[in-house]
Order: sequence, then C-alpha cells, then structure tokens
Amino acid sequence: MLIYKILLPAEWASFEANGRFDGSPLDLRDGYIHCSSRDQVAGTAQRYFGTEPDLVVVAIDAQTMGMWLRWEASGNGLFPHVYAPLPRAAVVAVHRIAGASSVDEVVPS
Repeated sequence: MLIYKILLPAEWASFEANGRFDGSPLDLRDGYIHCSSRDQVAGTAQRYFGTEPDLVVVAIDAQTMGMWLRWEASGNGLFPHVYAPLPRAAVVAVHRIAGASSVDEVVPS
C-alpha cells in the first residue's frame, strides 16, 4: 500500500539532501507527519496547497513505516499519520506537479 506526502519543492530538495524528512512546520507543530491515501491526496492538495504553483508528491511504501504509521480520524475520514521521520528509502515514486489541480492527473490510481 502507498501513502502520499505533499511537499513544497524546497522541502523535497532538503529531503533528498538529508536522506530523511522530519516534517513541515505543520507536521512539527502537530507531532507527526501528515500523509494522505490515494483517495485523499487531491483533496489535501487543494485544501492546503491550492495557491502553490509547484508541488512534489512522494509515494511512500506504508509497510516501511511499520509501527510509526497510524490511521487516525481527521475531519471526515481516517488519514495516515507518521510518528517518525520519513526515510528517503521509503519513497517509491516522486511526482513533480504544476499546482494542486494537477494531482489527479499525475498520481496514478
């Protein structure tokens, strides 16, 4: 199973350089890394990144996160939350997109 993390291009550059992602300011504030399922990722992109011209959506192998991954209620559904840094080795695909409206066109079903 794949889960998805939406990143700004600078966050992705840091992720690649460091080999891990410790979280965005929102993630750090909340104490976990916010992710989305395939069915949730487009809505998350629109809601939180709607004005960003460029995004990077990384697909993460959920199994690699083991006990650090929890599905928790948020809004009207269960969302994947990761309670540890994301290792670069867990990323199985990288999708560079031109804005939130492009998520469904680029991230495979």
